[in-house]
Amino acid sequence: MNENLNPAFDRLVKIVQELREKCPWDREQTKESLRTLTIEETFELSDAILQDDWQELKTEAGDILLHVLFYSRLGEEQGHFSTEDMINTLIDKLIRRHPHIYGNVQADSAEQVTINWEQIKMEEKKDQKKKSVLSGVPQSMPALIKAQRMQEKVASVGFDWSEPEQVWRKVQEELEEFKVEADLHKANGNNLEKMEKEFGDLLFSLVNFARFIKVNPEDALEKTNRKFRNRFEYLEAKVAAAGGNLKEMSLEEMDVLWEESKAHFA
Repeated sequence: MNENLNPAFDRLVKIVQELREKCPWDREQTKESLRTLTIEETFELSDAILQDDWQELKTEAGDILLHVLFYSRLGEEQGHFSTEDMINTLIDKLIRRHPHIYGNVQADSAEQVTINWEQIKMEEKKDQKKKSVLSGVPQSMPALIKAQRMQEKVASVGFDWSEPEQVWRKVQEELEEFKVEADLHKANGNNLEKMEKEFGDLLFSLVNFARFIKVNPEDALEKTNRKFRNRFEYLEAKVAAAGGNLKEMSLEEMDVLWEESKAHFA
């Protein structure tokens, strides 16, 4: 443990308190006004992780810590909880949910730790109004990540396929159902809602298959997004360097440069 950690943390807590008392902007903030800023900071941290930029990760993680301490300051001002309460609550939860470390439960794999974690969470929620296995999945979470987390949650209590082949057959089934609706939409154009539903079912089944083969669908899609951006920006740069205009080019002409970009961004 770094012996300078406690003084640094104490100083940061004091700075947050001073900002809250003396800075006009900080004084006006509420948990509601900070919510979207916290989401933005989380995405900035995510970008640093995807870019493998440790210096930026350090900065963005610090920004997240600032938000956490700001929320605890608001809680203290309104008599709900203090920073110490928040930390002790976290400590208690970590100890309670790691009985294989702080108790006598056996867990030899990450999968078993996850199952234990979810079961302990369900026990904790017995006396709460929200008793569903899915109650811990935020409604505002992006849809792709939400689908993955919901599937992981229900799998932890045994609601799951047993073999990847079963899931793949479900993907194929959903693809056929979507194709039927897509063909109908092409023919008469009056079944958009049904087609959208089937497309959602197809995406959900693909996310489930990805989970079975240990592929993170969010990470996979983001890598494809970044690859597409790199390739298209390469295409734009080549056209601009030649004095051309994308809007005046044919798709066939652009496709030549697109194929060329693949050699640079696999």
